[in-house]
This record gives sequence, C-alpha cells and structure tokens, in this order.
Amino acid sequence: MMHNTFLYIDPGTGSMLFSILIGAAATLFFLAKAVMLKLKVFFSGKKNGVVQDSSHKSYVIYNEGKQYWNVFKPIVEEFERRQLDLSYYTSSRDDPVFEQDYSHVKPEYIGEGNAAFARLNLLSADFVLMTTPGLQVYQLKRSKKVSHYSHIVHMPNDATTYRLFGLDFFDSVLLTGDYQGIDLRALEEQRGIPKKDLITVGCTYLDVLAERIRSIPAEEEHPFTVLVSPSWGESALLKRYGTDLLDPLVKTGWRIIIRPHPQSKKSEADMLSALEQHYADAKNIVWDYERENIFSMKKADIMISDFSGIIFDYIFLCDKPAIYVNAEMDLMPYDAWDLHKPLWQFEILKKIGVELKREQFADIEHVIQGISDSAELAQARQDAKKEAWMHQGEAGKLVADYMIKTVQTLKQEK
Repeated sequence: MMHNTFLYIDPGTGSMLFSILIGAAATLFFLAKAVMLKLKVFFSGKKNGVVQDSSHKSYVIYNEGKQYWNVFKPIVEEFERRQLDLSYYTSSRDDPVFEQDYSHVKPEYIGEGNAAFARLNLLSADFVLMTTPGLQVYQLKRSKKVSHYSHIVHMPNDATTYRLFGLDFFDSVLLTGDYQGIDLRALEEQRGIPKKDLITVGCTYLDVLAERIRSIPAEEEHPFTVLVSPSWGESALLKRYGTDLLDPLVKTGWRIIIRPHPQSKKSEADMLSALEQHYADAKNIVWDYERENIFSMKKADIMISDFSGIIFDYIFLCDKPAIYVNAEMDLMPYDAWDLHKPLWQFEILKKIGVELKREQFADIEHVIQGISDSAELAQARQDAKKEAWMHQGEAGKLVADYMIKTVQTLKQEK
C-alpha cells in the first residue's frame, strides 16, 4: 500500500529557511567573487591589488511596485538631468519607468518577492534607495557589497507606522518633515541601535501630484461629491462599518465615490464583492480602483476616511475639509507601539479634520451640510501641511544631493 505524505511549512519557518539559503548563497557568491578578483590581480600584475568589480553600481533605486513610481520619479529625473548613471531595479513589469526615454537611468525588471530579494541580497553598490521597509528583518538582507542603504518615507504621516523594526537597519531615512525624526531617534535610544542619518527632504510623490492635480480641468457639471477612501483591515472603515455608513450616504442622492485601499482588493476581495453586489442598483455610487487617486480627489467636495494616510494627501493637495471615522488602529505590530505615546497623525487630525461618530451615521446628510470650513480649520490645515510636507517642490533635488554627497564621502573614506 502506498501512502501520500504532505509536508507543511508555516510562513515563519519558510521565511527562516529562505534566509538561511540566501545567507549561504550570499557567502558562496562573495567568496567566489573574492577568489576571482584575487586571480585577476595576480594575472594582471597590479601591485596595489585594486580591481574594480564589473557588476558594481554607484547608485541604485529599488521599486517594489509601480504604485511607488511617483515617489521615485523626481529623483530619477534629477539624475537624468545631471547626466549621472542610475540603476533602477523594479518588481513591476509595467513600471512607468519603461515608458520613459532616459539615457542615464537604466531600468531593469528583477522579479517579485523572493526572486527580487535574492537579486538584491547579492547586490554590489555604493548607495541603495528604497521604500521597502524591514531590511535585515525578513527576507531582504543587507548585502556585504553595499555601502549605504537608505529608506525614503512615502507618506507625510508618522514614520513609526511600519511593522516592528521596519527602519532599524538602514543607514539613513529620508523624511517628509522634521517631526518624523523625533520618534525615530527615541526608538534608536530605546533599542540601543546605531544612529542613522535622518534627512528631511520633503515628499517626492506629493510634489508630483500637486503639479498634476492643478492640470486636471474642473467638471463642467459638478454634483456634490463625497469621497470615501479608507485604509484596509479589521479596524478600517469599510470592514468595520460597511453598509451602516454607506446606506445613509447613498440615500442623500449625492455622488458617492468609494475608493478602497489597494490592499483591500487583495486581502478583502470577498467583502468588496459583497458591497458592490449590495449597491449594484445604486446609480450614485462610483467604485474607483484606478492606480492614481488624484482624479477622485479633484472631484470630491469632502472626504470620509479613517486612519489612512490618504486623508493627508487630500487635505494637503485639495485644501478641503475631511471627516474621519474611528481614527484608531492596533499599534501592537508597529514601531509606534514601543513609544507609548499618541501618534502625531491622530493628534493633528483632531485639529484639521472633523470626527464622525457611529451614532451620527443615520443623520450624515445634516452632519456634512453643517460642516463649516472656518478660517480656524483652514489655518490648521496649512500649519499641518508646513510641518509634514517640508521643502515643497524640492524633494527630488534634495534626495539626489544627499545620494551624491554620501557616495562622494564613502569614496573619500575608502
């Protein structure tokens, strides 16, 4: 009698095994490289023993998905303008970078997930820039042949809302506002880890969107529009409240644009499908799954969100009122948990937004009509914008300046 045996490896064990395999592969890879370089030195007869690694790159950007193209676009264009070679690795086959006609920026698709990490873990470079957190925590490891790893923050809200240890092992973090660095320094002190360079450069993607949203023409016939744009997960607006919130919104007759978080399409597809079916006959509901959010934001007269960072995009770019529902999240899996203090983004929301409580859902039409865009509220929005989005319009230049200066310093030290 033959028996079938099924083996199950849990995700944690799988991650550990992958790390071990990659570590072993990296060790063999760099050992082989070292032997080859020594042989080149021997046969070339060079006395100083200096042979340049042919695969070595000065500047590398890694983009984990095309949704981050606007984060890197101003930086890439700054390198192209300065005629400096830049290697752009991406895990998206349809990354917009491939549509460009650059001379000095060299894009390359390197696969997704573990395939991309395997390539990055064997990288040889002076400076690597990415939005991907968790360096040296999970599968993405520091390569022995990379001198400097830098993380660019791609949100104007708290930099401690990454998963635990998300930024701990980078050499630098590029911030959108000075306030983000205060909590990162506190974590370094608490955890006893080396201090990183914390450089405030502004927000690259907001610079891009600000320019683009100005170019979108206003609607000739504009119905009053409410944009519902939440985060995802158990505590997020759609998952937690669903029809309890949407039913009274639909009854207003206003145009209601629902823009789920991109992760909802992957992790909460059943929930979204049920909601779409429930409102199949609602003529005033529009579902927005487009890659870019600026078109819906341009149409909206007011936004309803939760703890999603998009509420800051809307307030900073459109300068219109926003409503937040249940702006709370379970911080236990995140760096912010270790600080035991309120997040900046939740404290500032109390000043620049209007809270909507569950008991107000049934009367939401009158709640929205009663929101007055006072001078005090408008001033609070401007103050928050100055604090969280510094160096407006200059982020691409400032990031490029830092990358170039850092590499020059590294070469001098060598």
